[in-house]
Amino acid sequence: MCNRARMLGEPETIRERFGAKWLADRPMDNRFHPQELVPFGRAYVVREDDRGRGVDVMAWDVLGGQAKRPAKVGTPPRPLAMTNVRQLNLPQWRRLAEKPENRCIIPLTEFCEWSRDKDPEMGIKGEMWFATTDQPIFGVAGFWQMIGDKPGFSMVTCDANEMVKPIHPKAMITILREDDWDRWLTGSYEDAVALQRPYPADLMTVRGPVFPTRTTK
Repeated sequence: MCNRARMLGEPETIRERFGAKWLADRPMDNRFHPQELVPFGRAYVVREDDRGRGVDVMAWDVLGGQAKRPAKVGTPPRPLAMTNVRQLNLPQWRRLAEKPENRCIIPLTEFCEWSRDKDPEMGIKGEMWFATTDQPIFGVAGFWQMIGDKPGFSMVTCDANEMVKPIHPKAMITILREDDWDRWLTGSYEDAVALQRPYPADLMTVRGPVFPTRTTK
């Protein structure tokens, strides 16, 4: 699953690219790093409400820390970020996916999957970074909800294409074509399911493996 991604453009670039207004104040604290998306971290997302299309700020965990990792003997369970969802037909996800007001688009410039094998010299897996050639900032299908007073989102995944499959065979994030943004944000549940499809491999690039595996830009 995708648990690392980047949005290397300026915040104002997102607003201009998606024809959106600001729906939330931009956080000013030093813990907000929107260029590097990690589980539980806050990021910019695009959604629609009665004010129109706008840019909001949400945590990358649609369950708000309610999911837990299985605990080892003698240790308490740890929170598990729900960052990716594939089975939109499951009741807990369908109730969100079928409502356009709960759908969102996550702007990215690249996303990461780990290499399948460890580097023989370093003993760790490297980062494989994917981008699109036809969209400098691309939009990923997602949905969101409020948990208490805090909004959280998840990315929607689909079958892996021919480029991603050798590295991550099970799935890839659902990258939307630009002319499908409106359909994702306003269409029916059937529209959303139809858009849950792999992006053309010939419109993507990959670089890596990249080491070290934690770089902040």
